[in-house]
Amino acid sequence: MSDFTLNASVRGDLGKGASRRLRRANLQVPAIVYGGGEAPQPISIEKAAFYKAAEQEVFFSSVIDLVIDGKKQQVVVRDLQRHPYKPLITHADFLRVAADEVFTTRIPLHIVGEEKSVGIKDQDGELHQLANEVEVSCLPKDLPDFLTIDISTFEVGTIKHLSDLELPEGVTIPSLALGEDHDSPVLSIVKAKVRGANDDDDAESAEGEGEGTQGEE
Repeated sequence: MSDFTLNASVRGDLGKGASRRLRRANLQVPAIVYGGGEAPQPISIEKAAFYKAAEQEVFFSSVIDLVIDGKKQQVVVRDLQRHPYKPLITHADFLRVAADEVFTTRIPLHIVGEEKSVGIKDQDGELHQLANEVEVSCLPKDLPDFLTIDISTFEVGTIKHLSDLELPEGVTIPSLALGEDHDSPVLSIVKAKVRGANDDDDAESAEGEGEGTQGEE
């Protein structure tokens, strides 16, 4: 778990127009913090520090110290809304977490050992990563930055599921409690498809047939 601190203030001027004015001022980002048995609280966050933190992947899987008008509370990022084509964060949602309460969030899945993988290096296989994130449940103190799976010894035909992931102490995957049907695959190593000369001939033949059909019309 990494350390991040963001400063914010309570936002009294609400509505879409107020949020647009806040963004145009270019100093703060509109946001909301909710959960923890308290009412949702609209806030505005100091933009420079927020943008710098959001550049780091680990920020999105960390417990953050959010200081609102001098009062600190711990939160995790629940959602970010971004401008459709500009590099701007238009709104952020934060979920309050308590030190003694288990909560659920998503963290990145990192795959390592690809350059040494038996299936890829020696058996002409290719990696299909089927999940980039994993939903986990834990106490705030046990939240890992990410989960890692080492594929260096995996051969062609290998399929790994959520239940195959090594979890730190205190961390669980809640979907596994729902049964085998929810034990989703996270990666597979399959035989790479090689496009040969016959494939090119078939493609050219198909194109020629298509042109002939159009001519008959």
